[in-house]
Amino acid sequence: KNREALTSALEILPEYLKTESSKEDKVTDYRDWQIPLGRRFRALKLWMVIRHYGVEGLCHFARDHIQQAQMFAAWVKADDRFALAAPHPMTLVTFRHLGGDAVTERILEIVNESGQLYLSHCKLAGKYILRMAIGSSKTTEQHIEQAWKAICQAAEQAQLELA
Repeated sequence: KNREALTSALEILPEYLKTESSKEDKVTDYRDWQIPLGRRFRALKLWMVIRHYGVEGLCHFARDHIQQAQMFAAWVKADDRFALAAPHPMTLVTFRHLGGDAVTERILEIVNESGQLYLSHCKLAGKYILRMAIGSSKTTEQHIEQAWKAICQAAEQAQLELA
């Protein structure tokens, strides 16, 4: 009857999973209603992926996604409005708008509300940071380019709104 007793006991909620909907209890997150997946089940999932793509196929995806992340990071670095927040040796690029936390947070809202792509966030050294994770097997360079254009447009809109 009291779901909060169960979910609060099992809850692990990092910053990047906190959203307006989750704060206002608009969605039921069943992630906290179960015992976490064990090693055997995760091993089975990995085995199925290797069986489907093969080791070389997985290596290809990993290399391709790392290259796409490096390309995205280069665009962030070249733009005067943004700064990279942390090293990005793999496929997660963290960055922020130099206009401050309010602008960065508004960019996240605009981008996610558009439905074109989904970014997550975190706090690093007390600053609001955007997270661009590249990892879908269907992601291409064209998708990354479209994402960057959407982020730039959202940055312009956020700056106008908050000016």
